[in-house]
Amino acid sequence: MTVKTLLLTRRDVEGLIDVRASIPVIRHALIAMARGQTQMPPKLYLRLPRGRDFRAMPAFLRRPPAAGVKWVNVHPDNPRRGLPTVMAVIVLNDPATGVPVAVMDGLLITKLRTAAAAAVAAKALARPNSRTLAIVGSGAQADAQLLAHAAVFRLSRAQVWGYRPGEAAAFCRRMRRLLPRIALEPAATIERCVRGADIIVTLTPSRHPLVARAWVAPGAHINAVGADAPGKQELDPAILKSAIVVVDHLEQAIHAGEINVPVRRGQFSPRRIHATLGEVLIGRTPGRRSAREITVFDSTGLAVHDVALGAEVLRLARLRKLGKNFQIF
Repeated sequence: MTVKTLLLTRRDVEGLIDVRASIPVIRHALIAMARGQTQMPPKLYLRLPRGRDFRAMPAFLRRPPAAGVKWVNVHPDNPRRGLPTVMAVIVLNDPATGVPVAVMDGLLITKLRTAAAAAVAAKALARPNSRTLAIVGSGAQADAQLLAHAAVFRLSRAQVWGYRPGEAAAFCRRMRRLLPRIALEPAATIERCVRGADIIVTLTPSRHPLVARAWVAPGAHINAVGADAPGKQELDPAILKSAIVVVDHLEQAIHAGEINVPVRRGQFSPRRIHATLGEVLIGRTPGRRSAREITVFDSTGLAVHDVALGAEVLRLARLRKLGKNFQIF
């Protein structure tokens, strides 16, 4: 028997799905997790010198049936070589036979599923009338985050801070062409970026707190996205102590999410975790209880989301007959 596997490049993936279409896929995957319809072993880290690492992220979803693994790297010195800091490949298998049905670029899928999860969290936890967005970090993830939040809220203004001089201003100029109705403003400091914002998204690789509790307005929602490995931290622990904290995955958040450092230092107890986002979505646990509560979503990035979105990309590729088949056996 000849087995053929579909090969999908980044360009193929870009032509098949965008962040708006990713949001319902990720919402469905979060609900499936909360209902026990998925399997997701812990991330496996292969650590290398100079802060480099590889991560293997396997997952299975019962409906629609999908199994696979994302193999992703983090190489902080890559930009000097003209390469992305993060790259990824997703391999999908037929759960019934084990046949490898697709190999696809995983970088865009990682970007889209991360932004989509943040948008789902904000829709579930932020105040419904939220209009202002703060983006702390204007790197590779920022455009997808802005587009994802604009898809679920009627944003009037977004403030953006970047590490490098001119980075936030360049981002705002670029995104104004896509979102002309939103006032996009570069912020000189993180404090100016986040003060008064209804929704705050943090997207940095920081290993120390960047956002102070005093800067966060009553009723704000925070998507803490950047902390995805042990030792990373973007928020003042005082924010967590005064907030409703919702995580994408309990064990992963404790080990490598925004709460990992405060938990290790005794500044935040895992018992104070309010719920997983999936539990909020299915109504098992209520989300926001008042207009003045601060809510935090600790996003670590889930293999279930990679596989779910990869499976959707594969479905669309088959419908549109995109990609190249190659014989693997």
